[in-house]
Amino acid sequence: MSGFLPAWLSALLSAFDLAAPWALLALPLPLLAARLIPAEPEGGSGALRVPATLVAGARAGADRAARGRRRALLTWTLWIALVAALSGPRLVMPAAALPASGREIMIAMDLSGSMERRDFALDGETVNRLTAVKRVGTDFIRRRAGDRIGLVIFADQAYVAAAPSFDTAAVARALDEATIGISGRSTGIGDGLGLALRRLDPRDAGGDAAGARPGEKAVILLSDGANNAGQTAPKDVAELAKELGIKVYTIALGPRDMADADGEQDVVDTETLRDMARASGGEAFRVRTTEDLVRVADAIDRLEGGRALAPPLPLRRDLWPWPAALAFLSAALLLASRRGA
Repeated sequence: MSGFLPAWLSALLSAFDLAAPWALLALPLPLLAARLIPAEPEGGSGALRVPATLVAGARAGADRAARGRRRALLTWTLWIALVAALSGPRLVMPAAALPASGREIMIAMDLSGSMERRDFALDGETVNRLTAVKRVGTDFIRRRAGDRIGLVIFADQAYVAAAPSFDTAAVARALDEATIGISGRSTGIGDGLGLALRRLDPRDAGGDAAGARPGEKAVILLSDGANNAGQTAPKDVAELAKELGIKVYTIALGPRDMADADGEQDVVDTETLRDMARASGGEAFRVRTTEDLVRVADAIDRLEGGRALAPPLPLRRDLWPWPAALAFLSAALLLASRRGA
């Protein structure tokens, strides 16, 4: 059949759909009413009155005046257009396929007071650590289109700055708006990781819900200090991450390590972060400069790669306003013809 139709018409018909096709069953109701309900006797009264124009329109072959034929035509046009609008006609058009991976990634970021230290360089200027992390982190998040990304901020306490979402622009904006001091100035690494794990929904991590498989969920934890706040030990939470099948990538930020601090305060505990990554099956990274941070972001992007084009989602364009407008116009003309009679 499609071979006898123009290409544009064939494509249009193939994209046409009805949201409520069962509504079309109402089309013959006026004919059934005209056949099954007897006409009202002259001078009588009844509970149900069938419009004379419908009855007249249902009796084929009867001789009618021109005005009666116009009214019958308007009545049937009104009814058919109304039923067509109720059936919900629409065009179904496929959208462009988007990259998708099925991965969920929570970023847990240290927002303690030490992130104010100005020992990183950006665009030839010396900036604090948070500014460098924001620049690299927001770029990383925007590149992860197709993933569900979330953001946890931790210091004295941990809180969810952005729930896991496919809206990577919104998550990047949440990171860019993060402010030091909003959750304290200490470093609760264990609590930050624990909250990130809870938001990844452990039921899905092992592959027993929503089709997820181990390794599709990960936490990227960045800290420039040592755990000195919170209720949980970082290594214990990392062991829990392994049980849940969630990898933890740790990023130790800052030029000095606790092992060679020589009494310096607020230096990064690289050893603990490395042990956390190993315990969970992830990897640990050491960052001393902005260039290191860029390389680490690229490395994690590659490790959590494998995105492909997802099946396109259908976009539906509703067409019911057109038959609804025709029904309204027919009703207005019918009313005008009655008043002019």
